[in-house]
Amino acid sequence: MGTDPLTGRGVEIVGRDVRAGREPGEVARLRTRGALLRRRAELMAVVRAFFVERGFVEVETPIVVPSPGLDVHLDAMACEGRYLITSPEYQMKRLLAGGMPRIFQIVKCFRRGEIGARHNPEFTMLEWYRAHGTFEELIAETEALVVAVAKAARGAPELVVDGRTVTLNPPFERLPLAAAFARHARMTEEQALSLASLDEERFFRVLVEEVEPALAAGPPVALVDWPTAQASLARKKPGDPRVAERFELMAGGVELCNGFGELVDPREQRARFQADQEERRRRGLPVYPIDERFVAALEEGVPPSAGNALGLDRLITLALGASTIGDVISFPAEWL
Repeated sequence: MGTDPLTGRGVEIVGRDVRAGREPGEVARLRTRGALLRRRAELMAVVRAFFVERGFVEVETPIVVPSPGLDVHLDAMACEGRYLITSPEYQMKRLLAGGMPRIFQIVKCFRRGEIGARHNPEFTMLEWYRAHGTFEELIAETEALVVAVAKAARGAPELVVDGRTVTLNPPFERLPLAAAFARHARMTEEQALSLASLDEERFFRVLVEEVEPALAAGPPVALVDWPTAQASLARKKPGDPRVAERFELMAGGVELCNGFGELVDPREQRARFQADQEERRRRGLPVYPIDERFVAALEEGVPPSAGNALGLDRLITLALGASTIGDVISFPAEWL
């Protein structure tokens, strides 16, 4: 018997049955889920209310699509000649073109090979778009959402990352990614931007091994101004085409979201897609098709917009102080 840190109520914790020397039975295993899944449902309601109160409409888009995205870091799951979505982005932007200015969606997404304390191959994504919204408005809106979920879960603006309390006190620092490299990785901003274009593998290795651990020790931060090559669906920053309007919100070293000032120029978007296809081909990865209906929507006119993709399982994990996302979903991959 343990204690729920949020309610103070007793919670039966069933792990490995040491006395019997075997894993617990199916029913006993599922009983461990009850308290956290009820809290998860409450937080999902908080998320929906947050957007409805701001005039957003909840939408649903297909799970099986002709193109799952071309990002070289994503590996999609095939399904009868099509693919399970890695994100609903293309279809949601088509809805923007169709005249829906504020939309959000809570949807299952799928990415092959992603499993661990912060990843599950099937996961819940929160994605939202605001026509005529600015990049800064998107960051502020994301901060407000994270604080709302944290307060609902814990009664205070805080998350728990690996047992450590992380206080949320927005506005968070807007830290350009190149400046983060200069601060924590012993290189100049120019060197960081050059590294991103010349040696992407080393760029991400430095990010993961040096920059992110250093950020984990400090307060939450919005990492902004990513190299354009690492933001194929984001518009270039006005005045500095080397970087794009992309941000990641980091709390305790954990990435919570990936937000863009959206690229809506059809010719530039097609050129970036083609570059991504060529890079996938060079790396020996599956080369997915361009979503021509999405490009057609851009040609007909998607308004200037801002949008964000937030890992909802991950946010709920930190809000509830759970150890892994497997603790806050009904059936993690290893239970199937």
